[in-house]
Amino acid sequence: MTEQAHRSLQSERPFSAKRFFLQWEWMLAIIFIVVNMANASLSPNYLVFDSIMSAIQMFCDKAILVFPMMLVILLGDIDISVASIMALSAVSMGVSFNAGLPIGAAILVAILVGGACGLANGLLLIKFKELSSMVVTLVGQIVFRGIASIILQDQAAGGFPSWFQYLGWGYVGKIPFILLIVIAEAIVFGFVIHFTRFGRSVYAIGNNETAARYSGIKTKSVRLLAFVIMGLFSGVAAIFLASKMGSVRPSVAKGYEMDVIAMVVLGGVSNNGGKGRVMGVVIATFIVGLLRYGLGIVNVPSQTIMIIVGALLIIAVIIPNLKSSLSGFRMFKKIAGKGQ
Repeated sequence: MTEQAHRSLQSERPFSAKRFFLQWEWMLAIIFIVVNMANASLSPNYLVFDSIMSAIQMFCDKAILVFPMMLVILLGDIDISVASIMALSAVSMGVSFNAGLPIGAAILVAILVGGACGLANGLLLIKFKELSSMVVTLVGQIVFRGIASIILQDQAAGGFPSWFQYLGWGYVGKIPFILLIVIAEAIVFGFVIHFTRFGRSVYAIGNNETAARYSGIKTKSVRLLAFVIMGLFSGVAAIFLASKMGSVRPSVAKGYEMDVIAMVVLGGVSNNGGKGRVMGVVIATFIVGLLRYGLGIVNVPSQTIMIIVGALLIIAVIIPNLKSSLSGFRMFKKIAGKGQ
C-alpha cells in the first residue's frame, strides 16, 4: 500500500476538556447561580418553587421573541422593530375584537399583522442591498408604532373574554402555561437551528454570505424567511402580552427589543453572525429575566435596570472579541519568533 492509501480526513476535533469547560455556556451558568443567590438574599421567599415560577412567568412573553431573534442575529442582521411590531399586532387584535370579530379571529389578525411587518422588513432588506438591517428595522420601529398610535391614539382596547387571561397567567399543574410554550419553542428552534438544512444555511450566511450564495444557498429566501418568522412570533408574543395586561395600547412593549437582543448576545450569539447555540441563549434569557426581577424587588428604577442590562450586553460583546485579539496576538508572537 502507498502512503496515500493510509491518509484520512478528520471531520471532528478530538475531545478537549479545556475547550469544553471554557465554553461560554459555563460562564453563563456561573452568572445564573450568582443572580439566583443575589435574589435569594433580597427575598427570603424567592427560593420557594411557586415564587420562582411566578418570577419566570413575568418575562416569558419576552422569551417568545428570543429564538427568532437568534435566527436574525445568526445571519449577521438585527431587528430592533420587534417591540413596535408587538404593539401594532396587539392593537390590531384589540380593535378587531372590539369591532365584533370572534377572539379566535382577532388572535389570527395579530399573528398575520406581525408576519406582514416581518415580511416588509425582509423585502426591504433583500430589494435594497445598500440598506443595513439596523436602518430598515429602525424605520420599522418608528412606522409600526406610529400606525398603532394612529389606529388607537391614546385609547385602550380590550374587554377580552375571561378565559383569554389563562394564556398569560394560567398554570398547568404548578408550571405556568406560558413557560411550557417557551420550552416547546426552545426545543423546536434548537432542532431547526442545529439539525436542519435551513439552520446550516443560516450559519453559512452569517459566516460569509458571498460564499454561501456561491455554494448554492438561496441567501435572499433564507433572510426573508427569518424576518417573517421574527414578525410572526412578535405577533404571538403580543397575544400573550395582551392576555397579561387585559387591554392593549400603542405604548405596550416599549424597551422589549433591548432585553431580547441582550438575551441573545449574552447567550453567546455573535453580533457579526454565524456563531451561537440555543442552550446559551436559554440560560441568558433566564439570567436577564431573573436579574430584572431581583432588581425590581429592591425598587431599582427602570432606567438603572436598563443601564445594567446594557452593561451586560457590552460585556458579552467585548469578551469574545478580547479572546480573539489575545489569540491573534499569541499567533503573531509565534510567527515572529519563528522568523527570528
